Amino acid sequence: MKKTLNWLYDNWMKGTPFLALYTFVLVWIYVRDVDFALFLVWLQCPAYWLHEYEEYVWPGGFLRFFNRGPLGSTRDDVPLSKAGSFWINIPLMYVLLPLAGIMSHFFGTGWGLWVAYYSTLNASAHVVMFFVYGRKYNPGLVASVLVNIPLGIYTVWYFLSNGLVTTGVNVASIIVGIVAQASMMVYGFAFLVPRSKREGYHKSVCK
Repeated sequence: MKKTLNWLYDNWMKGTPFLALYTFVLVWIYVRDVDFALFLVWLQCPAYWLHEYEEYVWPGGFLRFFNRGPLGSTRDDVPLSKAGSFWINIPLMYVLLPLAGIMSHFFGTGWGLWVAYYSTLNASAHVVMFFVYGRKYNPGLVASVLVNIPLGIYTVWYFLSNGLVTTGVNVASIIVGIVAQASMMVYGFAFLVPRSKREGYHKSVCK
C-alpha cells in the first residue's frame, strides 16, 4: 500500500495534459451546442488540469517555489510535501470539480458556478505572488493569466448577464469559491508554517 501511495505521490500529475485534452474534446463535441452554460462549467476542469500541468510537470517546481516563498521554508520539500500536495489536489480538482459538472447536469447549472469563482481566485493568487515575490515567474502563472482568470470571469459574466442564477445562488457560489480557496490558505499558513517553525526549518527560526 505504501509503495502504491508513493507512486501516486510522484506521478499523479503526469496525466493532466491528456486528461485535459480528452475532457475538452468530449465537452466540446457533446455539451457545447446543447447547453453552453453547462459547457462553461465543465470547461473549468481541463482549464485547471492545464494549470496543474504547468505547476507540477512543465516547467514544474511549484512545491519548491511555495515552500521557499510563501511558506518561508529553507527546504524544497517541506512543509508542503508531495503527499500533502496529492491530498490537497485530488479531492478538490479530481472529485469536487467533476462533481460540480455532474451536479450541474442533473440539478441545474447554478451548481457549478462556484468553480468559476474558485478558479478565478486561485489563479489571481498566482498574480499576487508574482508582484509580492519580486515580479518573478511562479509555476502556474501563465495558465492563470491566459486561461483560468479569463475563463472564470467570462463564465461568471455569462451566467449573470443571461439570468441563469438567482442572487442567492450567486452569493452562495461566491462563498463556496472563497471557502475552497481559503481552506488551502488556512492549511498552508495556519498549519504548515507553524509546523516548519516547530521543526526548525523556517527561515525566521534559522536566522
